[in-house]
Amino acid sequence: MSFQPAQLALFASWIATGLGMAMWLWTWVREKDPIKRLRFSDCGVVLIFASILTRIVVQERAMSVFDWAMVFVGPLFITAALWRLARTACPGDRG
Repeated sequence: MSFQPAQLALFASWIATGLGMAMWLWTWVREKDPIKRLRFSDCGVVLIFASILTRIVVQERAMSVFDWAMVFVGPLFITAALWRLARTACPGDRG
């Protein structure tokens, strides 16, 4: 049994979605430190939106209105989360 690249991307995107949801839920259930909570939440958002965009790219059907909305809104959320991750990085990590 061999995977095609689109099948592999779809499988990896579902794993990333699960990991992103787990990180996002961790912020609400376990994490008490506000900075760590924000960082876990941002990492989860990046993983979730990137996996949604991956699934949109590899789908075989025509794009719907929701797909087009995610194509335009998803990168904005990813960019905002990455910007916040860069802003909350430890000072020693900046080289």
